[in-house]
Amino acid sequence: MKVQIWANLGVANVERTKAFYTQLGITKNAGHESDELASFIFGDEGFVIHFFKDDILKENGMKGELADLSKGNEVIFSISAETEAEVNEWAAKVDAAGGNVFDPPRAFQGMYGCAFSDPDGHKFNILKWK
Repeated sequence: MKVQIWANLGVANVERTKAFYTQLGITKNAGHESDELASFIFGDEGFVIHFFKDDILKENGMKGELADLSKGNEVIFSISAETEAEVNEWAAKVDAAGGNVFDPPRAFQGMYGCAFSDPDGHKFNILKWK
């Protein structure tokens, strides 16, 4: 049996989300786009994150309220980097695209990394293992 897994997240503005992740160089998930959905493929294994307009995800997926990311966290997605320079590049791209680098590139616990949130508050970290 082949099993796939992907994430569904809510966003306030689908067009802003499309622009943000496109500017970061993330691959669009062809055929999975609409006014209510932006979909991107992360990493070499093809992990998909669908970014649904908030009200669509609440009504059709979650059947309830979404997390208020200004008050807490839902999950942090980790993305690997091969070099410290790559981590620094991610931070610069995120900043230029309008994201929030809330933990700038630095060395810690045998790693080098940074952490950021997208315009809706979804969190990611970029990690280079030492």
